[in-house]
Amino acid sequence: MFKKSNNKIIKNRSGGKINLREVGIIIFLTIISIGIVMGYLWLFAGSFSGELVYGIVPKNFSLKNWRFLWENPFPENPDWPNIWPILFNTLYLGSGVTLIVVTVSTLGGYVISRMKFPGRSFLLASTLVLHAFPAITLLIALYYILKTLNLLDTITGVVLAKAGFFTPFGIWVMKGFFDGISWDMEMSALIDGATRFQAWHKVMLPIVKPGIAAISIFSFLMGWSEYIFVITFNRSYSSWTLTSYISAIVSDYRFSDYGLLAAVSLFYMIPVILFFIFTQKYLMEITLGGIKGGR
Repeated sequence: MFKKSNNKIIKNRSGGKINLREVGIIIFLTIISIGIVMGYLWLFAGSFSGELVYGIVPKNFSLKNWRFLWENPFPENPDWPNIWPILFNTLYLGSGVTLIVVTVSTLGGYVISRMKFPGRSFLLASTLVLHAFPAITLLIALYYILKTLNLLDTITGVVLAKAGFFTPFGIWVMKGFFDGISWDMEMSALIDGATRFQAWHKVMLPIVKPGIAAISIFSFLMGWSEYIFVITFNRSYSSWTLTSYISAIVSDYRFSDYGLLAAVSLFYMIPVILFFIFTQKYLMEITLGGIKGGR
């Protein structure tokens, strides 16, 4: 027999309790997830199908859509670039941004969290203001800076520009993680004879692994998916990334091969999915420590 209480909890026949609010949330999220999953299934089916009946049902299994992996998908354009150097450029962009942001953020977040120095408050405020600036408003200034440094039409220039915009956010995130570590843990290491760098490296960093994983994922995604900086600063095929490759396919007025677009899009997603699979376990770690630290 079902019995309803004031807090919207019902009891089923087996004696277990069911929260109607939780059930409603689960149903709502399930409906949204079905739509998202169906989109990915359509993308997967379309990439391996020679034809989609009514634009939905795959027909005639084929690897033709994946021909961009071993040949030029547009024979009428003999100058069309090979996909593998472009994949390397994209990996270089994502990895370069991740390396710079993680390195600077872990060092900068620690310094701002643990040390007092003149201008500390101003530095905190400036990092927040810099992150709030829309990148598109500074394209002209960045263009001339990269031109002066002879970094136009290079992936390195895009890496430095993108990392510069995302690093303030990373510093704020890491500062929050370092603030949550007890001063007692760090002072114990210093009393035992460790240097400040050793205390940071051997005591602090293992505790803030979830924070490092978080900014690693976000910075890699920011670099991997960067489009505005790439098309603005890079013009030649040799400095294309996968975002500019996909954009060129979509913007081609002769284009009507949606199977090819589905295959390229799926190819674009695979490294991101693999990267998340290998790093998501660190996001699930729980930092255990003493009282809240920071100054």
